[in-house]
Amino acid sequence: MGKKVVIGLSGGVDSSVAAYLLKEQGYEVIGLFMKNWHDDSVTISEECPWLEDSNDALIVAEKLGIPFQTVDLSTEYKERIVDYMFKEYEKGRTPNPDVLCNREIKFDVFLKIAMQLGADFVATGHYCRKGTLKNEDGTETYQLLAGVDSNKDQSYFLCQLSQDQLKRTLFPIGELRKPEVRRIASDGNLITADKKDSQGLCFIGKVRLPDFLQQKLKPKKGVIVEVPSDVPQYQKALPQFENKEKELAFFSEKPIYHVADGRVVGEHQGAHYFTNGQRKGLDVGGTKEPLFVIATDVTENVIYTGQGKSHPGLYRRTLFVRDEELHWVRPDLALDVDRTMSVLARIRYRQPLEKATLYKVEGGLYVDFAQMQSAITEGQFVAWYIGEELIGSGVIS
Repeated sequence: MGKKVVIGLSGGVDSSVAAYLLKEQGYEVIGLFMKNWHDDSVTISEECPWLEDSNDALIVAEKLGIPFQTVDLSTEYKERIVDYMFKEYEKGRTPNPDVLCNREIKFDVFLKIAMQLGADFVATGHYCRKGTLKNEDGTETYQLLAGVDSNKDQSYFLCQLSQDQLKRTLFPIGELRKPEVRRIASDGNLITADKKDSQGLCFIGKVRLPDFLQQKLKPKKGVIVEVPSDVPQYQKALPQFENKEKELAFFSEKPIYHVADGRVVGEHQGAHYFTNGQRKGLDVGGTKEPLFVIATDVTENVIYTGQGKSHPGLYRRTLFVRDEELHWVRPDLALDVDRTMSVLARIRYRQPLEKATLYKVEGGLYVDFAQMQSAITEGQFVAWYIGEELIGSGVIS
């Protein structure tokens, strides 16, 4: 018998085609649908997308002639993802549930279930690839490579995977472009061939994040302040830096604002519902250019905004990752203190890769971009690459 692979069938076209390709390649394939969410105290929406999705996944499995079952991971989901998200939002940070979902659920809880079923590998419908390097001592090092379809590359979402997780993972569609994936699905008469790509969080289906957050984080009225682009915070003279670390610390510092720095232009229902760079949902009119969130203060419950995309409050050159939130997909490339590395990096999914330099210091790592970055957001992940290989990532502090 061929090697056994457990694939996460989500009811979407990507995982359907991934399963189809594995079957073609001679693997013994088992389809598993992960049910990640049901908590009646936090209602999501009247629709129940997971029912429709699990049904589509079942139909695909029957078409391919592979065994199928649903696993309920909602308890782990709540503990590891949902509770974490609420805690992060309360602190005024903006977590990335998709990255967490991959690290904590798909490639941990799910992987363990697959191994209990005697699987050699798990597989997913992610647009990324795995490379294998042979070491002199006979061991192997695994690479996380970008998907061939640069429009769809999802390596960023997998930026927290470990060597151990990569070793046991297959990405069957990583070499394909989306139109080819749809064509294969259509040629194979898979029900998901024309199904729209799912949007939104990997676990909450069709939901607006503020609606979701409001269920647990109570609304609290506060003011929206518009900060002009010429406040003293942006006029700081460049000091003489005694060393590189002092310079990086200076450029990574976030401006601190007070209500007196600008004028009150509106009210909001809770600073923890907003994130840097956000434009929608402020409901403030009468400005020449749209307002963008440049900072949130969850302690004082104030949102600071600036007019226009080029407002200086949106931009920073340098960010910091603390050691405890630093992760190397390639531990063999991890930097020692005082070492540097030239990389390409991104601070959000779909952002084009930007040139940056990593500087390892005591307690953490600076990522210093060649160009100023818009809306660097605490709690989000920064991921860095050498060429098309993602080698490490961390949570922005």
